[in-house]
Amino acid sequence: MRLSDLKTGEKGVIVKVLGHGGFRKRIVEMGFIKGKVVQVLLNAPLQDPVKYKVMGYEVSLRHEEAEMIEVISVSEAEKLQQEELMQASDAVRGKLAEERPMTDKQLKAAAMKKRRIINVALVGNPNCGKTSLFNFASGAHERVGNYSGVTVDAKEGTAFFEGYEFRLVDLPGTYSLSAYSPEEMYVRRQIIDKTPDFVINVIDSSNLERNLYLTTQLVDMNLRMVCALNMFDELEARGDKLDLRTLGVLFGVPMIPTVFKTGKGVDLLFHIIINMYEGMDFLDKDGNINPEVARDLQEWHKSYEGKHGGDHEEDYSHGTRPNKSVYRHIHLNHGVYIEDAISKLYEELQREDSLRHKYSMRYLAIKLLEMDAHAEKLVGTLSNGKQILAVRDAAAANIQKELKEDSETAVMNAKYAFIHGALQEAGYEEGTKMDTYQVTHILDHFITHKYFGFPLFFVLIFMMFWVTFTLGQYPMDWIDTGVAALGDWVGRVMPDGPLRDMVVDGIIAGVGAVIVFLPQILILYAFISFMEDSGYMARAAFIMDRLMHKMGVHGKSFIPLIMGFGCNVPAVMATRTIESRRSRLITMLVLPLMSCSARLPIYIMITSTFFALKYRSWIMISLYFIGIVMAVLMSRIFSRYVVKGDDVPFVMELPPYRFPTGKAMFRHTWEKGKQYLKKMGGIILVASVIVWALGYFPHHEELTPQEQQEQSYIGRIGKTIEPAFRAQGFDWKLDVGLLAGVGAKEIVASTMGVLYAGDETVADDEEADSVKYANLHKKMSADGITPLVAFCFLLFVLLYFPCIATIAAIKNESGSWKWALFTVIYTTGLAWIVSAVVYQVGRLMGF
Repeated sequence: MRLSDLKTGEKGVIVKVLGHGGFRKRIVEMGFIKGKVVQVLLNAPLQDPVKYKVMGYEVSLRHEEAEMIEVISVSEAEKLQQEELMQASDAVRGKLAEERPMTDKQLKAAAMKKRRIINVALVGNPNCGKTSLFNFASGAHERVGNYSGVTVDAKEGTAFFEGYEFRLVDLPGTYSLSAYSPEEMYVRRQIIDKTPDFVINVIDSSNLERNLYLTTQLVDMNLRMVCALNMFDELEARGDKLDLRTLGVLFGVPMIPTVFKTGKGVDLLFHIIINMYEGMDFLDKDGNINPEVARDLQEWHKSYEGKHGGDHEEDYSHGTRPNKSVYRHIHLNHGVYIEDAISKLYEELQREDSLRHKYSMRYLAIKLLEMDAHAEKLVGTLSNGKQILAVRDAAAANIQKELKEDSETAVMNAKYAFIHGALQEAGYEEGTKMDTYQVTHILDHFITHKYFGFPLFFVLIFMMFWVTFTLGQYPMDWIDTGVAALGDWVGRVMPDGPLRDMVVDGIIAGVGAVIVFLPQILILYAFISFMEDSGYMARAAFIMDRLMHKMGVHGKSFIPLIMGFGCNVPAVMATRTIESRRSRLITMLVLPLMSCSARLPIYIMITSTFFALKYRSWIMISLYFIGIVMAVLMSRIFSRYVVKGDDVPFVMELPPYRFPTGKAMFRHTWEKGKQYLKKMGGIILVASVIVWALGYFPHHEELTPQEQQEQSYIGRIGKTIEPAFRAQGFDWKLDVGLLAGVGAKEIVASTMGVLYAGDETVADDEEADSVKYANLHKKMSADGITPLVAFCFLLFVLLYFPCIATIAAIKNESGSWKWALFTVIYTTGLAWIVSAVVYQVGRLMGF
């Protein structure tokens, strides 16, 4: 809990002080040190400030400042002790029970135990390896894609190291902390509002100058931070020279070489974090550490001495003076005119106390000079906000006059000048042993070639679907045979009645109709995983930019659209990587037209039933192609008539090609497989039972199966809506399938499995190559379903109503139900029109 939560007369023990370095330093100097007992003495008449007693002194703090101090109260400590009692032996339990009421010593022990939880934020550029560290340390199975924007939300995981619990938060990749894109604002809010105990700034060692720009902004924020120079093996392979200690001293931050792919350097990274977390807030102006804090660190350090070199530079564990520590908070020098402007703004900002607990005033001053919209809005709420902005405007005008450039550009240039100078002073030289980009340049010569690029892309997509069909057919047939055998066995051993019918015709037929497509789903995701991890996806966006621009959207829109082939929900979330709100919104609106993997079971079921094997891949390709064409057409319409606004330039990183590891691809594919199986045991199972029940009741034994279905509840629903789909040639069973698919597209396949469940077999059917599809073909043909109707049904499934999860994602990302409901209406209308036109034209042509 926070100190501000304690009531008058209550006491607690300080766990940690949150906020930026300057604020923490001031609070610690007032006596609010970890492990110290603090008591609430009284509240002011207006409840703010509050007087506290700590270390024998009486100190007053405002409520907002007390909220930044984490404590453990007596009640919390007793609860922890109770949990220990439940787990302890009888002897220990009796000893603990005797030690009530809780002593200050016990309170401190509980606080120190809680302090050993360190909240860590992972911050860095796209493709720098943050998610690789997250996965390696926590064991979480998050996506690691080799293109911008894989991590589109904060992922949380836990790692345990040397007696401490690290709560890791993997933040989206961002190039800066400006208010330019949603990702940048998201990272900024997470750092400021969630106030992590520590920040790991992950840096791509092969591109130091660009990556260190974000580091300069984090330094401005005065955060507890360590830099992980990832992919350091590539830097060494190239023969680069770099003095890490000098670079660390110049930035005031430890620079740790790491290779997250293998885990090299992770132990040292975490060891240094613990050192800094426990020691760096307790240094006096001469650099000496608090003796009590030093003693605690030394006791901890003895347990792990020698595991990390023993005498590395960041230790706070050797005596009362830190051992050659490189950490120190520095002010990056931006030059005379900018520094003068920062000083004037800093002085004005200091007059307002309401921000100092969360913001470094220097950081805020720099953001104001960068004309940051969020900083301006924040300052506008202050009592002296107008005066602050007036000072900023005068300072910006002076910078323009003296440096002949606007203040935002001047700040950016000053930071890059500092980075360039720091790298020079650290002796940075690029080596010539190996060109780590040589393979990338060779591959790009063909992959992004103006003649070869597009054919190669379409060949890769065709191969993806061809392998999905041909290779996936074998395990699919095995699963199909197993499902059929299970249904036969259950039908024999269970007595006749509604329960048997529900299990055989509802659960097994419904879930079985969908689960057989698991192999194709896994193969499709394996292909997508390879394209993402290798870096090809970024090239696909590059070669498609011109087409995307003609569609009225951004080149980066191509990545979410390709991701939509896997699942529309993460694809909608991935639109955050698009800086232009206009392009982002248009991309969201057309994403449901991309054939997600949930539609794949329906495609395979219908194409396998009505079309010969040699035509199936082409039918599938045509569906995906039609979806893309419709997306192009609708995006043109939306960009011209519906969504207004200016676009932004196409700027996108093309990372080097990296061959994906088998482990990463297997993990990604397996995770998707697990999600698919969870659906089988959840929504698909429930939907199958509901569809079966609607088709079973009211039950009449004397009726034939066909008559029973038509007179059941589901038959009545289907007959009611049947006139709305006459133009497409659909019968009531197809209509019911479409209606069921509103929740999740897989339910269409399970519904068809339930509606057409039965024991009939055929011996000779040239149109289908398995007994199952021969049976399905016979039943559907008897209902008047032709290949033309089947294809129109597939078109409707392709284009209509996105699943509920996609609608919710569009609402969340667009910030309005208006666009989510618009998507529902226009996609369903488009599906109706396209399928009706194709059916009517096909009939006229004699199909």
